[in-house]
Parts: sequence; C-alpha cells; structure tokens
Amino acid sequence: EVQLVESGGGLVQPGGSLRLSCVASGFTFSTAGMCWVRQAPGKGLEWVSSISSGGGTSKYYADSVKGRFTISRDNARKTLYLQLNSLNTEDTAMYYCIKGAWGGDPPLSQGTQVTVSS
Repeated sequence: EVQLVESGGGLVQPGGSLRLSCVASGFTFSTAGMCWVRQAPGKGLEWVSSISSGGGTSKYYADSVKGRFTISRDNARKTLYLQLNSLNTEDTAMYYCIKGAWGGDPPLSQGTQVTVSS
C-alpha cells in the first residue's frame, strides 16, 4: 500500500522559508517520479513541482513558484522535499506529495499546511 506522509508546514511571515518533507513507503521510491500539489483556501488543486525518478535530474516548476521553490529527493531516506523560499500570502495552502504524475485526482495523504501571514 502506497503511503505518503507530509510534514514541515507551519506559520511563516512573508519573505520567510520552510522545508516540506514527504516520507514514502509501500513502493520502490527510487524508481518513482514524484510531485507536489497544493490547495489554497477556497480554490482547486494546483500542481507545484515535479521531479524525475532516480537521481532526480529533471525538475519542473509552476510559473508561480519558479525561482523560489526547489524540489529534491533522498532515495536512501525515501523522502521527497520542497524548499519554499520568499514566501508570500498567495503560497498559503495545504501541500501534498504525490507518487508519479498528478492526474487531477484528489490526494489521499493528509498534507501539510503552510500559512504565510504577518
């Protein structure tokens, strides 16, 4: 059974940083592409970033986060990361990690809440 557990969210001031983590189990993490999606209050799900399997050499970002967020992975720890820098209020959302490519379905994991507020 695929299990993904996100953590690292919190309350941060505009301009601040956070690092989100997603610990995976139930599948061979190193062979899976992964991605992050988010859902802001009252809005739909939005794709944020993706990383290729293996060494994660291919990385992709939504225009809204490009240059501020960095996706990475540690296959030995079966963990996916998302470094969030220069946060603004529009980044306030629940963040979810997803195995593979996101096809638009609601995430099954609990997510981690990021709130950007002064």
